[in-house]
Order: sequence, then structure tokens, then C-alpha cells
Amino acid sequence: MASSFHTNAPDTTLRVASTAVRRTSVFPILLCITLCFVWGGVAQAVTFRAGAATSNITPELGKPVEGYGSKVPTTQVHDELHARCLVLDDGETTLVIVVCDLLGVHLGLSAKARQLIEERCGIPSQNVLITATHAHSTVGGTSAGQRFSMSDVGLSAYQLFVVNRIVDGVMRAKNHLSPAQMAFGTVNAPEYVFNRRVHMKPGTVPVNPFGSPDDKVQMSPPGASPNYVKPAGPVDPVMSFISIRNEDGTPLALLASYSMHYVGAVPAEDVSADYFGEFCRKLGQKIEVKDQFPAFVPMLSNGASGDVVSTDFQKPRPKNPPYERIQKIADDLAERVFQAERTLKYRNEMTLAVRYREPIVQMRRPDPQLMSWAKRKTEEAKSVKPDMSHDYARRTLIASGYPTTAPAPLQVFRIGEICIGTMPFETFCETGLAFKRHSPLQPAILIGLTNGYMGYLPTPQQHNLGGYETWLGTNHVERNTSEDLLAELLEMAGELQLEKSK
Repeated sequence: MASSFHTNAPDTTLRVASTAVRRTSVFPILLCITLCFVWGGVAQAVTFRAGAATSNITPELGKPVEGYGSKVPTTQVHDELHARCLVLDDGETTLVIVVCDLLGVHLGLSAKARQLIEERCGIPSQNVLITATHAHSTVGGTSAGQRFSMSDVGLSAYQLFVVNRIVDGVMRAKNHLSPAQMAFGTVNAPEYVFNRRVHMKPGTVPVNPFGSPDDKVQMSPPGASPNYVKPAGPVDPVMSFISIRNEDGTPLALLASYSMHYVGAVPAEDVSADYFGEFCRKLGQKIEVKDQFPAFVPMLSNGASGDVVSTDFQKPRPKNPPYERIQKIADDLAERVFQAERTLKYRNEMTLAVRYREPIVQMRRPDPQLMSWAKRKTEEAKSVKPDMSHDYARRTLIASGYPTTAPAPLQVFRIGEICIGTMPFETFCETGLAFKRHSPLQPAILIGLTNGYMGYLPTPQQHNLGGYETWLGTNHVERNTSEDLLAELLEMAGELQLEKSK
């Protein structure tokens, strides 16, 4: 889809001014106006503005959380869920970033919210980025709607509630737009990221749910296992962040991105935003702004963490009380960002740009042999206690009814010198690192789970190793999709780089 921009109309102003000059026929005035618009227009500083707001999206209690396959009804809210909204504007282009405390946002949920934002706020839908943190102790974000369709048909009452709360938050953030300054920073936090796909000693990787012994890696093996060999992929220890403050120096918003799954250890009956929400709470305490309106809005997005968690599998699995590790990790990350933010140099001349595309990806389909297995297993489940094989038989039958192709929305935002790329998947860390390394715009960040929730996105090399993230039912697209989408994303970044250099 071609890019469009939210623009002012300087040419119209020039025509009005010129008409006034002709009426007076005063040459000095004409010369002055011409110089102001021609020379001044070239040299005039960009007015960078920002606004932020937060919408509460906590669901009603009674339904199970989505992230663990739990059937236990939720009975309490440990911490509220939010849609945190940031609007940026340079006078020509407006960009929107929304981070939701949800397991995921369906294509249809995102498309509906972006459509309404365009209608009600005048911001092009392609300029709106809506991402999920992938917190597992959340309810209802992905359990309805057509997962691989941009249609809003079938969205649940809760999902439509989330849509409206996102739109409300963006409207309020837009209303708060005021002159702002921005800075970019990073902190290293290697002690909390571990690749969960692990090479084990030959013959010790469990048979997968389809009855095949061909998997070469195991997802999240037992801690301190004597069969542990090495991780199957890299990690990204860097948390990147964009800090925005008002013209007077008071904090306005901070958007961070870190490539690490949820922390977990949340009671089954609790609703929680996991370490993402706790990070925001802790950072809000550290960057204290009493009685400020609008309030400071911290945001933490999920980077490329499809194969990365906070557990070190070379050590015994920790047995911590609920929320203890969430609070420890979140507080430590927030403290590092707080200290780093104090050393940054801010700029108030910032231009914005965007590219948006919806490439069509090929969906995986079960072959006749796999379908036969799935039907047999489904019948078997009626008379035995179901196990993981029966669950993947169910998933296989569902996959047979998915469309053969699906749109995969991609975005690239340029915010000053900073590049943010997005993918609607649980993207593997090596793909995120490749985008950060090869993007023609630097520094670069890749945010996953954006504008859709389309499953895991292993690289072709990781497909060769097998494992949970590659199984049909958790991965839904063809094996080369990660490389195809990465190439397209880099091309989009290249277009923005060329545009900026003109």
C-alpha cells in the first residue's frame, strides 16, 4: 500500500498571501513575503510535538487467562491492564504507537482500531502501530475473531471494548499534543535473556506430539539437565528506549523495547500485565512528576522474543513466590533506564516518516497423512485422557480450515534518526538482530506482535531443528516467511533512508 501523510497546506497559504500583495501592489511587501516563504520555509525549524495517554483495558473476571491453556476462572486483578498511547507529530506527519497489555491483538482488532482512529482523529491508519506485550495472564484478547483476516467479524465484546479504549486513548493523546523534545538510549541487561530452544544430548529430545523423533532441540528443558548441550539461537541483551519530554523538560513518555518473553509465575486465577506492566509502574515511580497533567506515560513493548525467556536452563529452575521475579526484573530494568535517561541529550527538531505494506504470506496446510492422524487422534480423545498429541490433532484440524494465504502487515517508522520496524508474529531473536544490524536507518528496533497475532516466525534454519515453535499449530506460515518479510522490511527502511537524504 502506498504511503500517505497527514499534511498541512503551505501552498494554499502562499496563494492567499500573494493575492493580498497584488491588491496592495506594494513591491517591498511582496519581496518580504516571498523571502519569508521561500527562504524561511527552507530554514524553518520543524515543530516536533508529542502527546500521551493511558486507557484501562482490564477485562471482567470469570474467564480463564489465555496464555497457559488454563481452565481456571479469573477471580482477581493483581494489576490493571492498559493500552498506553503515544502520538508524535512534526507538522506534516503524525505517528501513533499503542502498547497493549494483551497476549496478542488479532489482525481484525488492529484493523478496526486503526480504521476508527483514521475516521475520528484524521490520522492515516497506516501510521498507527498497535502492539501487544504478550503478557500471558491476560484475558480475551485473542480468543475470538478471525485470526488471519483483517475483518472485524467475530470480534468478542471484550475485543470491541479494547478497540474503543485504544481509540479513546489515541484521541486523548492527540489532544495533549504539545512541543516536545526527544532522545534515544540503550541499556544492557544480559542476565535476563536466555534462548529457550536448547540442543540436548543425542536421543534425549522428547518425541513431538505428532509422534516424530526428529526434533533436534527441546523448548524449555528441565533446569540443570545433564543432557543440556547449548542454546540453539542467540539473545539480544539490549533494551532500547525513546524518551520524550515536554518543552520545559518535564517527562512526557518513554517507549522501551526488550526482547524477552513474559516472566510468569502468576497464580492461575489472577489477571496481570506481567513484568511489562510492573516496569511501567516502577519507572513511573522513579521518574516522579507530582500532579502533572497530562501524566507521564511509560511503555514497554516486546521486541523479537519468540525464542527468548528469562530462565537460565543451565541452572535449577527457580521456585519463587508469585510476582517475586516479575518485580525484581522489572525494578532492575526500570532503574537502569532511569539512570541512563538522566545522561541523554534531547533534541526538539525531529521529522517523522512511515512506510506500510501488507505482503501476502503462504499458510501451512496439513497433508492427507497428517489429516488422517489428526482425525484418528480426535476420535481417540473421546475415550482417553487427552494429552499434547490430542491438542495438536485439534490444532491440525483447525489449521486445515485456515485460508491458504493471509496479509502480514509490516510497518517502518522513522522518528528523527531512529528506525522502528514491526512484524505481526512472535519473531525469533535472530531476525530482530538482523533487522537491527542491517537497517539502513540507525539506530534500529524491531517490535513483534504488532497489528496482528499470527503465531511463531522461526527462521528456515530453526525449522530444520524442529521443536515447539516450528510445529503446525504454533507456526502457521511457510518456512521461508521470516526471510521474505525481513527483506521487505529492510527495503521499506531503505526507502525512508533515500527519502530522508533527498
